[in-house]
Amino acid sequence: MREDGTMTIRVLAVGKKHESWVSEGIERYEKRMKKPFDLKWQLLPHSAREGDAARTEESERILAKIDSRDFLVLLDERGKNIDSPALAATLQRPLDTSRNITVVIGGAYGVDASVHSRADFTWSLSKLVFPHQLVRLILTEQLYRAQEIAGGGKYHHV
Repeated sequence: MREDGTMTIRVLAVGKKHESWVSEGIERYEKRMKKPFDLKWQLLPHSAREGDAARTEESERILAKIDSRDFLVLLDERGKNIDSPALAATLQRPLDTSRNITVVIGGAYGVDASVHSRADFTWSLSKLVFPHQLVRLILTEQLYRAQEIAGGGKYHHV
């Protein structure tokens, strides 16, 4: 938690900058977010390697950016599939204990066991696999939705 009471939710994503259509969508939901949420993006470059070597190199870069107190959410299609109210509750617990949240979107080859073992929660958006650009937009919308649910807002209809 920062001195002003703002909680940072940081997204570490392996890949290139947001495409324009993704940036527009992300900005739409970021503008709607209210304190205590502060969403920050940190993009890490793809490895020049392939396969296991790329996965290992990118995983090392990811772990180097994570603070030991961060609540780490790993996006992985083999993770737990939850509904939006459960996501809101999952994110509220670390916020209640003043832990910042870091969400990881791995590269094309995923992440290795070191990132999986560090994750506090492994989350699947869907059993479907989406392009990374689309995942960024879906993630931002779901973080906004979680904030609205936690705050009793009207955005989410049951």
